[in-house]
Amino acid sequence: MPKINGNEIRPGNVLEHNGGLWAAVKVDHVKPGKGGAFAQVEMRNLRNGSKLNERFRSADKVERVRLEQKDQQFLYEDDGMLVVMDTETYEQVQLPSELLGERRPFLQDGMTIVVEFYDAEALNAQLPQKVTCKVVETEPVVKGQTAANSFKPALLDNGVKVMVPPFIAQDEDIVVNTETMEYSERA
Repeated sequence: MPKINGNEIRPGNVLEHNGGLWAAVKVDHVKPGKGGAFAQVEMRNLRNGSKLNERFRSADKVERVRLEQKDQQFLYEDDGMLVVMDTETYEQVQLPSELLGERRPFLQDGMTIVVEFYDAEALNAQLPQKVTCKVVETEPVVKGQTAANSFKPALLDNGVKVMVPPFIAQDEDIVVNTETMEYSERA
């Protein structure tokens, strides 16, 4: 695995540190008046989710890990485990549903997700950036309500509540951004 200097760490990098795999969440380069410069790195453990703040000087060497990304098709959920299938080899893998966190309700049958593997261990899963959902409950459209930046709450078919513009009606399909969990556009 390639070793990089402490000042080359960027957000999103996966590092092997203290026997664990860590994702760099936030990196601040600090140049104090006295002493050498360093990178203050906030890291999240990919296996248990714990956080760690660490200082790396430019002379420090850290292992940078490259994760293999594979497209997987979601099949079904069983006892808190998501069963996904490799679209090329048809091999099935079980992932803990906690990998998706609060975005879990946006996972739909047959959806293709990107799973990041380290050796044979699945560490992370990403949904498509935009998902189409149906509005099952919202306030009725009020004619003449054209105030800019006015939003109303809406309940989606997956149980998630999002804020939508006033022109969106019940039983309408909308596109939701899964990263921000906000309304994006009409479907």
